[in-house]
Amino acid sequence: QVHLVESGGGLVQAGGSLRLSCAASGRTFSSYVMGWFRQAPGKERGFIAAISRTGNMRQYADSVKGRFTISRDNAKNTVYLQMNSLKPEDTAVYYCAAAKELGLRRQHEYDYWGQGTQVTVSS
Repeated sequence: QVHLVESGGGLVQAGGSLRLSCAASGRTFSSYVMGWFRQAPGKERGFIAAISRTGNMRQYADSVKGRFTISRDNAKNTVYLQMNSLKPEDTAVYYCAAAKELGLRRQHEYDYWGQGTQVTVSS
């Protein structure tokens, strides 16, 4: 069992940056692939990024590639999402999630979820 808690969301102007954190409980954090998803109002929750267990492999959605960076610190049981050059269309609730394999981009393929953190980008 993994309990995930996101933090770091907020209101930022377009072009600005935010860093999201996701703290995990339990001793098995390093055994999971970690991902970030987001859900805008009226839209389905969509894949943003994922990182392998050791952090040596990363995957990104095309919409955020070059602007967002996923990282993890297994000693702190935490995964991060650095978001730069934010756009109004990045406005959404951001969720972290845990999965058993890298390469998974669908909600149902992830086993554990956080409660989400709101990111709002003003124009």
